[in-house]
Amino acid sequence: MKKNILVTGCAGFIGFNLINKISPRNTIFGIDNLKNQTSLKISKDRLNLLKKKKNFKFFNLDISNYKKLNFFFKKKKIDIVINLAA
Repeated sequence: MKKNILVTGCAGFIGFNLINKISPRNTIFGIDNLKNQTSLKISKDRLNLLKKKKNFKFFNLDISNYKKLNFFFKKKKIDIVINLAA
């Protein structure tokens, strides 16, 4: 069964590798806050690789911003949340 999966911290090492292991039958929404990245180039390189996947959609979002996060959840039907944001 196809699932909509949200992975926070998707540009990090663990999030990036996890997304590469998730079945392509699922839709994957990735959230990360690129403003606070210590190694921005590495994060952007990872995101560029992930964006090549047809089933991946990226959102540059700070999960501590309640209004924007709440708006995101109202617009997307999420079945599974994997919170790897640090």
